[in-house]
This record gives sequence, C-alpha cells and structure tokens, in this order.
Amino acid sequence: RRSGGAKPEFAHTLNGSGLAVGRTWIAILENYQQADGSIVVPEVLRPFMNGMEVISGI
Repeated sequence: RRSGGAKPEFAHTLNGSGLAVGRTWIAILENYQQADGSIVVPEVLRPFMNGMEVISGI
C-alpha cells in the first residue's frame, strides 16, 4: 500500500503468471471435450474467442 492519500493502483501480472495456464487449459479440455474430439467453448470465454462456440479439427 502506498502511504498518504495516493491513488490505489491495480495489481497486474506478466506472461500469464496469475494462474497456471496449463492446468486451466487441461481443466477446460477435461470438462468440455466431446466424443468426436471437438471442444465446446464455455459461454464465459466466448467473448474472448470472437464468439467461437466449438473448437474442432480440420
């Protein structure tokens, strides 16, 4: 904390160090992978995926 009446600053991370990216990705795969191998993008992540609903192979 800064002393006095200084304006609060937001905490930030660098290079994804705020969460275990690999573990997060594996959790999404485990919970959203379909029998055909495609992955349903969770609704809360769709805005960050340009509205993509499913990730599938070519």
